[in-house]
Formats: sequence, structure tokens, C-alpha cells
Amino acid sequence: MTAKPTPPSLKFNEAAHRYWLDGKPVPGVTTLLGKGLPKPALPRWAAKSAAEYVADNLDVLNQLPDRESIIATVKQSPWTQRDHAAVRGTDVHAIAEELIHGREAAVPEHLADYVDGYVRWLDLWQPEAILTERPVANRKWWYAGKFDAIVKLPSGEHLLLDWKTSKGVYGETALQTAAYRGGEFYLDDDNTEQPLPPVDGLGVVHITAHGTELYRIADADAAWRDWLHVLWTAKAEDRIKKQITDPAQPPTEGSAA
Repeated sequence: MTAKPTPPSLKFNEAAHRYWLDGKPVPGVTTLLGKGLPKPALPRWAAKSAAEYVADNLDVLNQLPDRESIIATVKQSPWTQRDHAAVRGTDVHAIAEELIHGREAAVPEHLADYVDGYVRWLDLWQPEAILTERPVANRKWWYAGKFDAIVKLPSGEHLLLDWKTSKGVYGETALQTAAYRGGEFYLDDDNTEQPLPPVDGLGVVHITAHGTELYRIADADAAWRDWLHVLWTAKAEDRIKKQITDPAQPPTEGSAA
């Protein structure tokens, strides 16, 4: 009798963007960063994006039937912009993975500048792909995620890298890559747990329409310590919300003070 294959210990639902580890929901690295690390620039970005949408789309807004429709459209505009950027980032990631393995990839015209710069970067740095797009998890600290690549440079240096297509490169990526490096295991192609190979450093490959640059993480050990602080804060959110009880009742006559 053929034994049933063992289900993978770590699963990821792409549509819901949620992980399960050992059959239990486990938070992802990017979700935890979003909950545990303040982003003071985000409200300003959202307000600016909404204002720019209004300025650029007055004719569209004037054709909407009522005030509620106008408010809903303007309010949604920053997140529509964010979603379009996310789709672009996903497409660039997929192409980047193919090219770093030396495989051909179809390149849409609107991504040609991104890919041209990335190809020039590959020619300049000559990274050898060791692992790409592998899910990782840590049972002790209870989180999961997926790193973009572990590469070997011609110098022999091994780097864990994250591809970014955002407007800028931000310090939180140091924590993100440190979290991936801190995974207790990754899943191989057979969904078997394997220890992560040692890496010498962490970095961000910033892929834009103007070119591709490698930014190194200055202090990976400090980034790991900061990640654990952010992780703790993010996981404390529900506990903090429960600190306030239902309204207290005034004492009745004869009750203890």
C-alpha cells in the first residue's frame, strides 16, 4: 500500500495572502511589519494621492451622480494606485526570477525599462542564483514569509536579497530581510523543510524604470534585534485592544469600595 504523501508543514494562500504553519495560521513578515512599525509618511502620501486624483479628474468626478459617489471614489484612489503598483511589482518579480536563472521571459512593453536596467545589473554583478522565491518560517518566534533570492557573487560572497520596485528604498526592508534570514527552515521543491544556507550579508535590489541598484544592509544583526521588537509590538496589538473593559458600574450601597 502506497503511503500518502506528507502535507507540507508550511502553506501559503496567494489569494488571501495568508500562511499556515503546522495547520495553524501564522502571521507573515510584511503583515507584522505593517502592524508593528509606525509609518508616519503613509497618511501624508494618502492625502497627497487623493488630492492629485481630484486635481487630475475633475471631469470624471463632476459626472458622478451624488456626493457619496464622489467621496467613495476619491477615498479609494490612493489604494487603487497602490494596487496598480503592487501588480507591477509582482510582474517585475516574476521576470526577475526567470532572468536570474538564465531563462527567457516575456516582457510587456510597459516594463521594458525596468527589465533593461535589471539585465544591465545582472551583467555587471554576475550573481549566481542559489535559491529564489522560497517560503521560510520560524516556529520559535512564530512567523513566516518568502524571500526573493539567495545569490553568490563572483567574489564568493553570499547575499540574501529582496527585489523592490517602490519609489524609494526604506529602512524597514532591513528588518524584512533579517526576518527571512532568521527563518528556521525553508521549503524545497518537494515541500521538505531544509535549513537556510548561511549568508554573508543582506541587501535590496532596487529595480526602477531608471536603472537597478544594489543597496546593502549596514548591520544585519541590529536589523534582527529591531525585527524582534517590531514582531513583539505587532503581536501585542490584540492584547492592547483588550485592555479596556466594558463600562464599569457604579458601586451600590453596601458594596465594597
